[in-house]
Amino acid sequence: MSGNIEKDARAIASIHRLHILHWLKDPCGHFPPQCDGDLVTDGVCALLIADKLGLAQATTAQHLKALVAAGLIIPKKIGKWTLYRRDEAKIAALMKALDRQIG
Repeated sequence: MSGNIEKDARAIASIHRLHILHWLKDPCGHFPPQCDGDLVTDGVCALLIADKLGLAQATTAQHLKALVAAGLIIPKKIGKWTLYRRDEAKIAALMKALDRQIG
């Protein structure tokens, strides 16, 4: 996590970003097989995420960028593709920090 709880919390203040985080928790259950990279260990291709969201690639890229900046997802380049997977430890840390703030 970037260390700024307000900025990190803003990263999850979008229904689209929440969908992405939810889908990436069980990538095999939410995305079709992809040509390069394993859905679980490497992550899901940005194009598959954009298709599932029903948004333009550029709009999806902005959502992914916000999640990466908050440290909630990890990008990995394989060839010309960028794949994304959840960072479970950072998500847990954000949830704990939010609980301290509002709990």
